[in-house]
Amino acid sequence: MRRLKAPAKTRRPGRIRLLLRRARRHARPIALGAIAIIGFGGAVALWRAAEPGRAVEAWQDAALDLTASWGLSVEEITVEGRRHASGADLLDAIGLSRGAPILAVSPTILRERVEALDWVESATVQRRLPRQIHVVVTERTPYALWQRQGRFALIDRTGRVIVENDVAPFAELPLVVGAGAAPVAASLLDEIARFPEVRLRVTAAIRVAERRWNLRLASGADVLLPEGAEVAAIERLAALHRDAGLLDRGLAAIDMRLPDRLVLRPVPAPEPPPANGARTTARRPT
Repeated sequence: MRRLKAPAKTRRPGRIRLLLRRARRHARPIALGAIAIIGFGGAVALWRAAEPGRAVEAWQDAALDLTASWGLSVEEITVEGRRHASGADLLDAIGLSRGAPILAVSPTILRERVEALDWVESATVQRRLPRQIHVVVTERTPYALWQRQGRFALIDRTGRVIVENDVAPFAELPLVVGAGAAPVAASLLDEIARFPEVRLRVTAAIRVAERRWNLRLASGADVLLPEGAEVAAIERLAALHRDAGLLDRGLAAIDMRLPDRLVLRPVPAPEPPPANGARTTARRPT
């Protein structure tokens, strides 16, 4: 559990808080008298006010300020469950200053603010009287990196983007590429993970025309998977590698799109160097 220090509230100097703490042993009689005064003052304000709504709000603010002076104020914010989310971002989302009336804090509003952060999947907020706000966050679990239009993003299992910057710490996660790849990547990556011999050789899963997948291998070869039949194709691919070391061969492509055949495309042989004395000339294409 991490403790986040609430920023100091400039309107409440420490000297005032100290004097109020000294007076707390007389809090009960003072409180009763103050409530009577506030009630009378509020009634007068409501009677005189041209805008009753504003008068009620002012009365509520005055009452809450008084409760803060009795010690019901925010002095500590604790956060449980934070691993990746920024502490500064959490404090900004919570938006409380030290000395703010704790009874004015809405746990529901604070929870909605915290859950709006990129890393936070869900949160609970508690007022622990008299002085503490306790926040429990459940963070999104990084699942894969998603590359599209030359940019990388960190996504969770559902394909939701967590962050688009500073993804280098997650470079070991699987990589999916292409438009539409993120929301449908989990089922493919889960299937690949079932076969370590395949998983260790796949460097990226590439979404083609938002319909099917290619697998880029560490050898540089592409495995062309059939649309809608990826599970069977990956199982077959793993069996072929166990039997014949297929994934380590020098191939340009392994085409599995046809159910009744396997097409292997070898790496093109390098062109032989020109004979001694021979000259090559470049021609403009016609």
